[in-house]
Amino acid sequence: MIDIKNITKSFGSLQVLKGISLHINQGEVVSIVGPSGAGKTTLLQIIGTLEGADGGEIIINGKRIDKMGSVEQARFRNQQIGFVFQFHQLLPEFTALENVMIPALIAKKSKKEAQQRALELLDYLGLKERANHKPNELSGGEKQRVAVARALINNPAVILADEPSGSLDSKNKAELHQLFFDLRDKFGQTFVIVTHDEELALLTDRTIHLKDGEVINETTDNNENSRTDHTIGQEEPTDSIA
Repeated sequence: MIDIKNITKSFGSLQVLKGISLHINQGEVVSIVGPSGAGKTTLLQIIGTLEGADGGEIIINGKRIDKMGSVEQARFRNQQIGFVFQFHQLLPEFTALENVMIPALIAKKSKKEAQQRALELLDYLGLKERANHKPNELSGGEKQRVAVARALINNPAVILADEPSGSLDSKNKAELHQLFFDLRDKFGQTFVIVTHDEELALLTDRTIHLKDGEVINETTDNNENSRTDHTIGQEEPTDSIA
């Protein structure tokens, strides 16, 4: 599903990513963890075509996205990638329903089709009765579920989430974490989640540990409580969830 080969990225004299290579399977829920400054968000933005890499290759669903022009990338991003951010990024002047519909309308789907799909998703996420409420009338958990519905509206192959539960209380956090796995099981999407939340990382199928712009180890079989560390370039796994 996602192949990342030797990705590098610098901002001025600071090298943020130092040759990242990863393979993520279709239907996996993968977490990326590490201390602040490790390059997690930069890597996620590069995968999502929001930021360009200096070098390397990115292949998603068989498409070499790093070689696409900006217009082609924008089209691919709209159709194949859904985003969930720490702060929902809902447009305050629009209702929950209208916020969810926006990516579908950008994809030139009819208003009727976009509205029907948005209502189906809001219903599935337990927000049908909140469809006509604006963000300032919704709780934090409700706003984030609206953001998840928006990410799903075009049936993307990949969902990228950056600290998706970072602004939620414990109850809403647990519900959102479970929702990711329910969605994977129902719709078959691949999830890549940047997180500092150790509980979420332990739930995922695999955890990628970054430090100083490099993959230092991967932890697999998290959700079966049978964890195997594959350490790269050091003798002991790092404690990189902080």
